[in-house]
Amino acid sequence: MSTNRTLRGKAAVVGIGSTPYRKRGDSDKSALTLILEAILAACSDAGVDPRQIDGFVSYANDRSEGPVVGTTLGVNEIRWSTMVWGGGGGGVAAAVNAAATAVAAGQADCVVVYRGITEADDGRGSYGKGHFPPLLSAHGIVAPAQVCAMRTQRLLEIDGVPPSAMKALVMASYQHAQNNPAAVAYGKPLDSETYESSRWVAEPLHLFDCSRENDAASALLIVSAERARDFASVPAYVLAGVQGAGRGWGESIENEDNYTSAGFHPAMVSRLWNSAEVKAGDVDVVQVYENFSGPAVASLIDFGLCPAGSAAGEFMTLPNLLADGGKLPINTAGGNIAEGFVHGIGMAVEAVRQVRGSSPNQVKGAEVSLLLGGPVAPFVSATMFGSAATL
Repeated sequence: MSTNRTLRGKAAVVGIGSTPYRKRGDSDKSALTLILEAILAACSDAGVDPRQIDGFVSYANDRSEGPVVGTTLGVNEIRWSTMVWGGGGGGVAAAVNAAATAVAAGQADCVVVYRGITEADDGRGSYGKGHFPPLLSAHGIVAPAQVCAMRTQRLLEIDGVPPSAMKALVMASYQHAQNNPAAVAYGKPLDSETYESSRWVAEPLHLFDCSRENDAASALLIVSAERARDFASVPAYVLAGVQGAGRGWGESIENEDNYTSAGFHPAMVSRLWNSAEVKAGDVDVVQVYENFSGPAVASLIDFGLCPAGSAAGEFMTLPNLLADGGKLPINTAGGNIAEGFVHGIGMAVEAVRQVRGSSPNQVKGAEVSLLLGGPVAPFVSATMFGSAATL
């Protein structure tokens, strides 16, 4: 009996597709239509007949269920359909992991991971629906920004992380967006003064520390590693994936054991590094989910990619975070904040582009690409992608 129970090198992304990001409420298409367009784009990218898709995975309470998507596409057979439960973008990497697991275990041959939203179908603030129990709402806390602001304030005051770390992350996202014509912030550069003088959303989060929903969809096509070279695109192999929540972490209970963590507990982090057979210093590029900048910094700290406390400010500088020679390039298409926000699915696409060498801000020689999903959510996840050279 095989004792190799990891995902390392057993599945690969062979197709990616996205629709244009539109301002929230501006799309004249349904979320399902956008999802179908993204899936067809991913199939075209891979050179796959859409009817060959036999598995469907989404997350964050996507209203377009797998059987509906499959039937509308006219697929030959639906062998796998699942939804990752958990708040907001915490499931983005877990959805990729679920698809990789399905093909590695022979439950499906060609699985699509997708996410799409429109204001017309999902309403405003779809990322926060159902996640504000009376403990929070009775005290006037009814928006994700407020929850993340409290934790970020603790990160700054008690842990000693300087606000400059958050600012550098935001500035890097905006600078990268200037080279990405698909980004909502393309042609809208952000300078230091504008960032500093922008209004508070929930102190200590400024306007530019916060992502804003868009109408759009993206999709990733995943097959077994054995088949990966049979497709038209350069494959990005899944090296490892983790997801879940540790003891003392839950659904907005506000008394977590480690209140300023992003939710990536030490055992989870160790599993990712060990399964991927890489170390933090081997990571070439990171897409870190920034619904808000503070929790994104906490994610990097959880994984040991950024030092804790005051040293975070010394590491988190704009030059260090840029694709052009930075020590840890992050959010190289603009991230949720500056490229577009559809619960982080676009960041999964960008993680794959970096392995392919097709990013709008390509990190030279990138072989190992890390996706971190949904900090501070009750359920978080991460996926490590690698090139063929990493296998």
